[in-house]
Amino acid sequence: MPLTPDERQSFLAEPHVGAFSVSAGPRRGPLTVPIWYQYEPGGDLWVLTGAESEKMRRIREAGRFSLMAERVAPTVRYVSVEGPVTRVEPMSDEQHRGMASRYLPPEQVEDYLSFAEAEFGEQVVVYMHPQRWLSADLG
Repeated sequence: MPLTPDERQSFLAEPHVGAFSVSAGPRRGPLTVPIWYQYEPGGDLWVLTGAESEKMRRIREAGRFSLMAERVAPTVRYVSVEGPVTRVEPMSDEQHRGMASRYLPPEQVEDYLSFAEAEFGEQVVVYMHPQRWLSADLG
């Protein structure tokens, strides 16, 4: 059964690991990877990625991407959104800390941020306006 607009926005705002997809070009399936994301009902969804990553190159080429969030308990439920990139900005420390705090226990945030700063290089924030929605609760 499809979710109502309020249900799907509320579900997407929960901290699920998303399945991110973007066109990988002609004669290829999409580039699809797990990703952390942020979303507030009614707003744009945003993700962090390397400024020069394969993902970012594909985002620039396509100008849009998709993200699907799901859970399996207490019922199978998912929300999938697709839409245009509305802006790309350099990542702030506040955004990075907020994203890490959304997905990690508090005692792991500082170690993760230190690791990410040393290993991931320059990061950007990519905003997407959810234009098309698919959703269901299969339980």
